[in-house]
Amino acid sequence: MNTQPVIGISGCLTGSAVRFDGGHKRMSFVMDRLAQWVMFKPVCPEMSIGLPVPRPALRLVQTPEGETRIRFSKTPNDDMTEKMATFIDTCLPQLGGLSGFIVCAKSPSCGMERVRLYDEQGNRGPKEGVGIFTASLLEKYPWLPVEEDGRLNDPALRENFVERVFALHELNSLRANGLTRRALLDFHSRYKLQLLAHHQAGYREIGPFVASLHEWDDLDAFFVAYREKLMTILKKNASRKNHTNVLMHIQGYFRDQLNTRQRGELREVILHYRAGVLPILAPLTLLKHYLAEYPDRYLQTQNYFSPYPEDLALRLMAY
Repeated sequence: MNTQPVIGISGCLTGSAVRFDGGHKRMSFVMDRLAQWVMFKPVCPEMSIGLPVPRPALRLVQTPEGETRIRFSKTPNDDMTEKMATFIDTCLPQLGGLSGFIVCAKSPSCGMERVRLYDEQGNRGPKEGVGIFTASLLEKYPWLPVEEDGRLNDPALRENFVERVFALHELNSLRANGLTRRALLDFHSRYKLQLLAHHQAGYREIGPFVASLHEWDDLDAFFVAYREKLMTILKKNASRKNHTNVLMHIQGYFRDQLNTRQRGELREVILHYRAGVLPILAPLTLLKHYLAEYPDRYLQTQNYFSPYPEDLALRLMAY
């Protein structure tokens, strides 16, 4: 398996001039920073069904029966829904190994949310649609991290997406290298603190499920169920409150090694993070310092400290 995560991406976001107007929507973060750590698989559904550049604009049309169709804006009788469905049926089975997908916002083919709907008379409706391609992608791969370009401008959503990409890549690598019970248990052990930071209830629920691993004869079936549970938990944004609980929990591992001044300093940094005065990088850096000085086997395995390449600098902002 490739050593880097492979991410699907709407072709226009890479800088390719494939949009209906002959332009592009190149994302600097994706192409200038994230590209150093991942590989991309560009997809342009509209080009893939044979449409030219430039081309007439498409729109989502909701029929009286509640069906969503994709048609040309100025020639609504020209319906591209069947062609798009044929492409989707061919394309989606080839995407099962992806670790994520970045789609183009507002696009009738790729938009993830709030795509404008129209009625058959051309009247504007609510922004409640999902692009034809992305809707099928989400349905077929519900565990896959999918985000759109506009939402990735939000620091918390950006970090969450990248974190999920690297988690899924590591999990997929286990499967590609041959599943074993020990490998799955070790993986889950490494992600315990990370899961706790995202969703405490989910963390408590997935624990007994993992403990039942010995009851499963079909290891791949367990993997499929575990993958969906894991990615559902990680999809919830890690909150400041949950991070604080995890940081305090980690602090407890050093209670016998640190003197009174050091314990007070560490607690103050954590509380300043909780209050929004410091970014999470501050308490994490101090904890990593103490972990290097006073090694702990369990903490040293925790993915929580480095869930993705640190050069991406996603923890510099307070959140």
